[in-house]
Amino acid sequence: MQTAAPAVNTRNTSLNLTGMTCAACANRIEKGLNKLDGVVEANVNFAMERATVTYDPQKISLDDMEQSIRKLGYDTAKEAADLQLVGMTCAACALKIEKALNKMPGVTKATVNFAMETAHVEYNSADVTVSDMLARIEKLGYKAITKQEEGDLAELRKREITRQKRKLILSAVLSLPLLWSMVGHFSFTSWIWMPELFMNPWFQLILATPVQFYVGRQFYVGAYKSLRNKSANMDVLVALGTSAAYFYSLFLTVQWALNPADAHHGPAMYYETSAVLITLVILGKLFEGLAKGRTSEAIKTLMGLQAKTALVIRDGEEVTIPVEEVLAGDHVLVKPGEKVPVDGEVLEGTSAVDESMLTGESIPVEKKAGDHVIGATINKNGRLKIKATKVGKETALAQIIKVVEEAQGSKAPIQRVADRISGIFVPIVVGIAVVAFLVWYFWVTPGDFANALEKAIAVLVIACPCALGLATPTSIMAGSGRAAEYGVLFKGGEHLESTHKIDAIILDKTGTVTKGKPELTDVTAENLDEKTFLRLVGAAEKNSEHPLAEAIVNGITAQGIGIPATEDFEAIPGYGIRAVVDGREILAGTRKLMAKYSVNAEQAFERMSKLEQDGKTAMLIAVDGQYAGMVAVADTIKETSREAIARLKEMNIEVIMITGDNERTAQAIAKQVGIDHVLAEVLPEGKAEEVKKLQAQGKKVAMVGDGINDAPALAVADIGMAIGTGTDVAMEAADVTLMRGDLNSIPDAIFMSRKTMGNIRQNLFWALAYNAAGIPIAALGFLAPWVAGAAMALSSVSVVLNALRLQRVKIES
Repeated sequence: MQTAAPAVNTRNTSLNLTGMTCAACANRIEKGLNKLDGVVEANVNFAMERATVTYDPQKISLDDMEQSIRKLGYDTAKEAADLQLVGMTCAACALKIEKALNKMPGVTKATVNFAMETAHVEYNSADVTVSDMLARIEKLGYKAITKQEEGDLAELRKREITRQKRKLILSAVLSLPLLWSMVGHFSFTSWIWMPELFMNPWFQLILATPVQFYVGRQFYVGAYKSLRNKSANMDVLVALGTSAAYFYSLFLTVQWALNPADAHHGPAMYYETSAVLITLVILGKLFEGLAKGRTSEAIKTLMGLQAKTALVIRDGEEVTIPVEEVLAGDHVLVKPGEKVPVDGEVLEGTSAVDESMLTGESIPVEKKAGDHVIGATINKNGRLKIKATKVGKETALAQIIKVVEEAQGSKAPIQRVADRISGIFVPIVVGIAVVAFLVWYFWVTPGDFANALEKAIAVLVIACPCALGLATPTSIMAGSGRAAEYGVLFKGGEHLESTHKIDAIILDKTGTVTKGKPELTDVTAENLDEKTFLRLVGAAEKNSEHPLAEAIVNGITAQGIGIPATEDFEAIPGYGIRAVVDGREILAGTRKLMAKYSVNAEQAFERMSKLEQDGKTAMLIAVDGQYAGMVAVADTIKETSREAIARLKEMNIEVIMITGDNERTAQAIAKQVGIDHVLAEVLPEGKAEEVKKLQAQGKKVAMVGDGINDAPALAVADIGMAIGTGTDVAMEAADVTLMRGDLNSIPDAIFMSRKTMGNIRQNLFWALAYNAAGIPIAALGFLAPWVAGAAMALSSVSVVLNALRLQRVKIES
C-alpha cells in the first residue's frame, strides 16, 4: 500500500501548466522534471494540466522548476495578489517585507513599492495563500489588506476557450467554400450548384492561408517546441499532415499559374484537406476543453460551499471582510441562516448547526460555548460568536479540497502503461505514414504523388495520442470527484485503483462498528415507578467521573427527568458508588457492592448475566438497603453497521472485527451486525500484526479504524480507511478517509473504485482499438483525410464523455 515515505526535508507542490496539447507533452514535462537534481518525484496530469512534484527545497526551487518547464516549450499559470500595506515608514520597511515574502514557500516573486505602499506577489496557491501572506506581514509588525486578486486559473481557461471559439468560427467560415468545392469534385454531387470562383486555385489559396498560418499557428509553435526538445507530439502530426496538403496544393497552384490547362477550374487541389483538418482539430480540442472542465465539477462544488465573507470584530467594531482575510484568533459573528466562515470555537451563544455537508448527518448539531464549529457549515437559528482557530488552507473544508485535488492530480499505476505507449507513439506513426506514402507512390498507384500523399496525411491525422493520454486521468478525476460527493476521499489515484482489489476488511470495533460512546440501554425498576427510580439513580451518578456514569446521566436527562442535588457522595473503587439523595441512601454498582452492604439482589443476577452476554455493562441499584432495580450501559452499534456488513458480504469480501475488548463483548457486538470472524483482546500494537497475517495468506487487506491506536494497522494494510469523525492521526495514516463516519462508506468506496477502474479499462480499450483499427484503415486508403480528422477529434471527446458518466453514478446504499 504505502510507498516509501519521502525524506523529512522534502516538500510537495503543484504547478498549473499551460501549452500542453496532448499526452506526449505531459510525458515530456514529467521526464524533464524528474531529471532535475532535487526532484524526488514528479507526476504530470494532462487532463488537469497540473504537475505534482515532491522536491528537496535545499537543492531546487519552484523558480528552477518553472524555468525548466519553460525551456521545454511550456509555461506555468501562476496566481498573483496585490496587497495594500499599512505601517511602513521608510524604504527599509519595504525591503524587510519584500525579503520576508520572497522567503515564503510557494512565493515565486514579491516586489514591494514603498512610494505606493503596495506589494505585488506571484505565488503558487498549492503552497501558500493570501491569508498566509497577510499573517506573515502582520508578524513583522505591519498590516496588509488585499487590494486585488489576479491570475485566476478558471478565468484564464475561460479566456482560452473563448479564444478557441473565435478561431473555430473564423476557420469554419473560411473552410466552408473549400469543403463545397471538394464536394463538387464527386460525380454523384454534380447536381449541386458550384460557383466558378470556388474552383479557382487563387481563391482557394486566399481562403486556406489564414486557416493554415493564423488559426493553425498553435500547431506549428507546439511542433517546433516539441522537436526542439527532441520529441514529438500531436502538434507534429497535425502540422506535418496539414502542411503536406497545403504546400503540395501551393505547388500545383504555381504550376497551374505558369501553365494553366484550364483558365477557370485548375487542377484538383488539397487546400480543403488542410483547412478542414485544422477546423476539425480545433473543434475537437474545444469540445475536449469544455468536457475536461466538467471533470473538476466536484472541486467547484466543494469550493462553492465556502463562505465568501465574514463578519469580524476589529477594534471594537463589526466589519465585513473577505473570508481570505480572516486571521486565526479573530472573533467572528455568525447570524442565523449564515455559513460559518472558518473553523472555530464558540465563545458566546447557542444554536443548531447543519453539518451534513461534512458528516452526512441530516440532524443539526446543538452548539454552545466551548464547542467547535467547522467552516462552510450552516448556522440554523441562533447568533454565535466564535474565535477563529483554523483559517485559509488549514480549515477542514480546505483540507478536503486539497485531498480531492491531490487525488485528481495523481497517477494510478495503470496510467503508466498508457504513458509508455504515448511516449513512443508519434515517431511510430510518422514512420507508418512514410511507409504508406512509399507503398502507394511506388507500388499501388505508381507515380501518383497526390494520391500517395493523401493516404500518408490520413495516417498522420487519425493517429492522435490524446485519447490514450486522457483515458486514465479523466476517469480518476471524475471518479474521485463523485466519491467525494458521497463523503469518500481517496488520497491518490493509486489508492482509488487498489481499493477495487480488496477481498478482506478488518474493522476496528469501537468508534467504527459501534458509536464509540456508551449509552443507557436498559432500565429495570422494582418497587418504584421508573421516573422516580431514574431520578434517584441520576442524582447518585451525577457526581461520578466514570464514563459509564456520564452515559447514565445523559440518558436520564434526555428523557426530560430532572435530577435533584446530592446530599452525600462516595466513590468505592472496584465496587461502585454510594450517595444520599432526598434523605435516601442509594447504592449503584457490582454484585460485590450489594454483598458489601448486605443487599439481597440474587433475583437480578440471571438477567444481569444475560445483559453481560449481550456486551452490556449492568449495574445493580439499591435504595435504603433494598434491591430497587438495574440499569445497563453499552457502546451501541451504529444504525447502518448491519446494512454495511451485509453489502460487503454481497461483494464477496471477508469481514473481520478486531478489538481490545474481551471475547464475550466482542462476540455479542459481532452477532448484532452479522460479522462471523472476531479477533478479540488484541493490543493496539497487535493490530498491525493481524493485518500482516492476513496479507501472508495472499489477501488484499483493508483496515478501517478511527483512533490513534489504529494508525500502525492503517499504515500496514494494503488500503487504510479512516473514519472521518475520528482522530487526525488516523486520517493522516490512511489512504481513504470516510468523512461521514458511516460504515456504508466502505462498500461505497469499493463500488466507486470498481466503477472507476471499469471506466478506465473501457477508455484504454477504445483508445487503443481506435488507433489499432484506424491506422491500417487509413494506410489502406479507405479514409479521406478530413474523415480521419473528424474521427480523431471524436476519439478524444468520446473518451472524456465516457469518463464523465462516472459523475452520474448513483450508489444504492
